Amino acid sequence: MKVAAIFGERAAGVVDVPKPTPKEDFALVKVHVVPMCTEYKAFESGRQGHRFGHEATGEVVEAAQPGRVKVGDRVVVQPGYPCGRCSLCLAGEHIHCQSPRDVRQITGSVAGAATFAQYLLKADWLLSPIPDGVSYQQASMACCGLGPTFGAMQQMGVDAHDTILITGLGPVGLGGVVNANFLGARILAVEGNPFRANLAMKLGADAVLDPDAADVLDQIMDLTGGVGVDKALDCSGNPRAHRLMIDSVRRKGEASFIGEGGEFPLTASRDMIRKGLVLRGSWHYNLADYSKLINVIEQSSDQLDKFITHAFPMSQVQQAWELQSTLECGKVLLDPWA
Repeated sequence: MKVAAIFGERAAGVVDVPKPTPKEDFALVKVHVVPMCTEYKAFESGRQGHRFGHEATGEVVEAAQPGRVKVGDRVVVQPGYPCGRCSLCLAGEHIHCQSPRDVRQITGSVAGAATFAQYLLKADWLLSPIPDGVSYQQASMACCGLGPTFGAMQQMGVDAHDTILITGLGPVGLGGVVNANFLGARILAVEGNPFRANLAMKLGADAVLDPDAADVLDQIMDLTGGVGVDKALDCSGNPRAHRLMIDSVRRKGEASFIGEGGEFPLTASRDMIRKGLVLRGSWHYNLADYSKLINVIEQSSDQLDKFITHAFPMSQVQQAWELQSTLECGKVLLDPWA
């Protein structure tokens, strides 16, 4: 089978590797759509290899044993290889599992652990069903496209009464605009890239502010009557954005950190105790909420068509990563069979 590979700095293509064989509770999935995420950073740095990707949609073509999926099922491939047995996995919080499974140990090979591939292996309980009428392309947004911000908003209880701030409008932050718009919230965003700022407005943001403006915090306060936003989430991982998010949230408000990155100073008294803030780290969503996320996807079809800005055959993964490196895109998809 063919998989995407990086050969050196800004040099990529496809290579052939053995088709994986399912064992135990693993199923073999024929990949139809690969949403591209932060792998372009490995492309920029020249991290060589051919095990890239953590999200996909596809069709079950083989199962090692009878289980939760059958041949022909259309599925969203959830990220990671969690144990499925610990308290976190059983509670739907598999993304935080501390005892991940070793694919090589189970199957005798690392083949099948990448999603930038024509086939992959995944435990059957991590294959979420795609309803009839939902395309592979739009269902693929149920991972990093919409998933991280959806999980954060579920935890914060975002609703139509809230003004929410989103800092960083890469694909994850843009997905946050889709989710917040679905919930009816008023959306303020911070992003310096003109392409992504414009796309956020098309997706439903009420205002997009320039992070380099000296008065950006004052602008947020003016837009909220001097009080601050009710809820906020950072999708950039930028320490300046972290600081702006904390300063922008009203007293007794809530904020979620989603973008991974550098550290920033957080003062217990000024930032948390006296403001009464609730701060969270949010990586994914609880699997019990998958049906709710699918409902967002089903009812946000027009927005998702705008959110997904580009699609490439996997044979052109070099061009796809080059595009992502420009930041002039929303969510980008690959077709492993073209």
